[in-house]
Amino acid sequence: MLPHTFNEPVPLAIIGGTGLYKLDSLKPVAKLTISTPWGHPSSPITISKTSNGMPIAFLARHGPNHDYLPSDVPNQANIAALKSIGVKIIIAFSAVGSLQEHIRPRDFVLPNQIIDRTKGIRESTFFEKGFVAHAGFGNPFDDKINKIISKNCQEVLINDDGHNNNDKHILHSKFIENDGKDLTLICMEGPAFSTSAESKLYRMWGGSIINMSCVPESKLAREAEISYQMICMSTDYDAWREDTEPVTVETVVGNLTANSKNAHILAEKLIEILEPLIKSGEIGNDLTGSMKMSISTGPSGRDPNVLKKMHYLFPGYWPLDNDTTRS
Repeated sequence: MLPHTFNEPVPLAIIGGTGLYKLDSLKPVAKLTISTPWGHPSSPITISKTSNGMPIAFLARHGPNHDYLPSDVPNQANIAALKSIGVKIIIAFSAVGSLQEHIRPRDFVLPNQIIDRTKGIRESTFFEKGFVAHAGFGNPFDDKINKIISKNCQEVLINDDGHNNNDKHILHSKFIENDGKDLTLICMEGPAFSTSAESKLYRMWGGSIINMSCVPESKLAREAEISYQMICMSTDYDAWREDTEPVTVETVVGNLTANSKNAHILAEKLIEILEPLIKSGEIGNDLTGSMKMSISTGPSGRDPNVLKKMHYLFPGYWPLDNDTTRS
């Protein structure tokens, strides 16, 4: 049985989406059950160590048995729990539908922009009445990490579906594509897939891919000062193509199975690349302190109960009383 405590900071976390429920390449050293002011995360957090000793956290977004609907994922607790153990960087995997012909099923995509089409039923901020803050979100993903993945992971994807070498799976990124255009992720509510009309509309907006998980996960990571990049695994062409049937669960599951092996390969390669950069401080620190001066509520108007919750994420940032000399 694995220990339930771990006393070292854990700088890197992998959030596994549909089809990625654990990291096969690493040996677990602890399994943490964490309680936060926003509840429990969707799964225990498994801590593993690389051969060089860097700890890595793994969290299953939809639970170890995939029993959370996209709208029911406890995103606040997930991000807060990772923050509490020292996480500075999150690499999040997700299954997506393709909105563009050149992004084929079983290709991988590194988005750099988001259009939020969720319906406001998901808690998308840690802040609340009595303690108001506004996080910058113009660039929702970490371009520095996106570029690192783009540069080093293009050739790691393998074919296990009968494709020939000239038809291999591709890693798409703004920093790889010749046109340099944004790769925009549409995040919808779900759990039903898009209608054909919606899918065509998202294409008109410039959408590249679509999923149900990026928001509010990415927004909460930004508020928690955690660098965040999603790696998306294309499973289907959504519902916009008139020459094929709209997406079905059977299609998604079939391509997820094929994607899973590449997800593990990519994660293993990425950990190898990121480890020295994390240890040197080259990545993972760009957002440090970004929320400290983002508070709109003056000291006299701050709700002490909300402030106590904020100290779980940011111990020492703001005084727990109305003493303005320390703010």
